[in-house]
Amino acid sequence: MSVLVEVCIDSIRSLSLAEHAGADRIELCSALRLGGLTPSDGYMQQAAQKARIPIYAIIRPREGDFVYASEEIEVMLQDIANARQAGCAGVVIGALTPRGQLALPAIDAMLAQAQGMGVTFHRAFDHCQDPHAALEAILARPAIERILTSGQAANALQGKEALKQWVDATRHTSLTIMPGAGVTPDNAQAILTTTGAREIHLSARTEQVSVMQSNACASMGDGDDARYPITDPASVRLVKAIANRFKPRCNAVIRQHGNVTHSSLLR
Repeated sequence: MSVLVEVCIDSIRSLSLAEHAGADRIELCSALRLGGLTPSDGYMQQAAQKARIPIYAIIRPREGDFVYASEEIEVMLQDIANARQAGCAGVVIGALTPRGQLALPAIDAMLAQAQGMGVTFHRAFDHCQDPHAALEAILARPAIERILTSGQAANALQGKEALKQWVDATRHTSLTIMPGAGVTPDNAQAILTTTGAREIHLSARTEQVSVMQSNACASMGDGDDARYPITDPASVRLVKAIANRFKPRCNAVIRQHGNVTHSSLLR
């Protein structure tokens, strides 16, 4: 198998662009300029109905940090239920404590709500103060299929050495390390060559100029009403072509960790 390419999008128009360009899976978001927020119910339903590839909806109720109050956790649990009802194949989750540790009670509640769905742990992982401890805790939760991470760096290229370490450490487990953040056709080959990852994630964003005759004196929030982000299919095709040339260094994936000591995987 070649490397799987996941594309994050924030509009229904981008779905067909990404899919036709060769994306293998979609991370469905709104507001990618804010790092991605939970998509609306209508957006999830339309995406799940139209797509021929798996749709994973991000569950992130607001911009900013990943420390959530109890009422925000309740919103996230309802959003997971909504994603299931809409027909999404999976969800993308994450929550931390004020000290930069995994918020395990919140994570476990979300995993229980998402039972039977695919689960990705998002880049909240990159804000963990002790990534090895976080990795152990995630390995102890086999319902989590993968971690989307930049290697705790500004982008996946800069974090490629840490990514390689984590890919190697988890190679014989059910957990996948998926490099993401700043992935482009120009650096995807270097990231995959160094890390040996089985999956890669990119936004492939470009800008669409609006056809609307706008009033330059008015604007919506901090955005630019004259243009908006949209998926660039050329970038997706180029990264997909690069991914197709790679054969991940992977033995048979096991679903149960058995008697393996998680901490031994990280040494």
